[in-house]
Amino acid sequence: MGSTGSIGRQTLEVAESLDIPVRALSARSNIKLLEEQIRKFKPAVAAVLEQGPAADLKARVRDLDLSIVTGMDGLIDAACVDGAGTVVTAVVGADGLLPTLAATDMGRRIALANKETLVCAGALVMERARQSGAEILPVDSEHSALFQCLRGRHMSEVKNLLLTASGGPFRGKPRAALINATPEMALRHPNWSMGKKVTIDSATMMNKGLEVIEASHLFSVAAQRIKVLDHPESIVHSMVEFSDNSIIAQLACPDMRLPIQYALTYPHREPSLAAGLDLSELSALTFYKPDFDAFPCLALAYETARTGGTACAALNGANEAAVGLFIKGGISFYDIYELVHAAVDNIKNIENPSLEDIIATDESAKRFVFERAGRA
Repeated sequence: MGSTGSIGRQTLEVAESLDIPVRALSARSNIKLLEEQIRKFKPAVAAVLEQGPAADLKARVRDLDLSIVTGMDGLIDAACVDGAGTVVTAVVGADGLLPTLAATDMGRRIALANKETLVCAGALVMERARQSGAEILPVDSEHSALFQCLRGRHMSEVKNLLLTASGGPFRGKPRAALINATPEMALRHPNWSMGKKVTIDSATMMNKGLEVIEASHLFSVAAQRIKVLDHPESIVHSMVEFSDNSIIAQLACPDMRLPIQYALTYPHREPSLAAGLDLSELSALTFYKPDFDAFPCLALAYETARTGGTACAALNGANEAAVGLFIKGGISFYDIYELVHAAVDNIKNIENPSLEDIIATDESAKRFVFERAGRA
């Protein structure tokens, strides 16, 4: 799911290296790349979210025996395709929620790279997974690291989860230096190659805030026990602090193919496409407390995690809309925080939401941002 994005492309590299067959692919609108992937991996189903590009794809691949489905129903059909034991959810934004839930209800392994699914509906998704027997395995490097460090451990032994953050392109810069930050500046991530939305989230540190919420659901840990540390080298991907004050960390070169592969092959490990880590070449591993003044989105995410309910869906939806406006040059860097904060404050919170409540809140938050920014 999301095969033409950064995570999707790397997932297909891993699948090819391990000779894992691909039953379905999905994309929003990048038909040229999707066609190349279809011809190479020969899936039974291809889903395209947008109708126009879907029609274009049908014309391009009419020589193939392939089912092409469209819209959200199409994404759900692809996620539930016959013969697939694992569904990699690499769709950006709240569009990943319904397909992930559908695959979860079928008891499949979910290799989850779409953090928005758990941010918006973590309690609901994890409960549905418990009922169906589905596995939710994290693909984000930080959550994969925590998952690996916790393997074989009981959560009663855990004191804190320590999420590392690269700090993005603006690490160490004070708030005053970022007021006029442009999208071009925010997209220059020093360590990772990611999609635009995730890269901007890294620049505001909202990405780390969303990861705190995601981790709280994945590992059933209160947000206040999830600590964030800036780690510019991006070698320690996360750590677990245990009740005896010992700390276990997972280290690797910054390469998303490694956590992707671990989710696909778990509980086994296989030779990887990722480069090995030569510890003798590391001059230092440094860690810093995050600057909540320069990066208020991180503080806002912690506050929203404590609130719970649909507040997290409002946070996520508003951020998705605001980041889109920022990338297009429609708002300033700190407008992202102001708009998301206003949406969380103004949209009514529902403490024990249904799926319909979550979807409605996501839509309301996006609409609020567009209206407040004058882009309705």
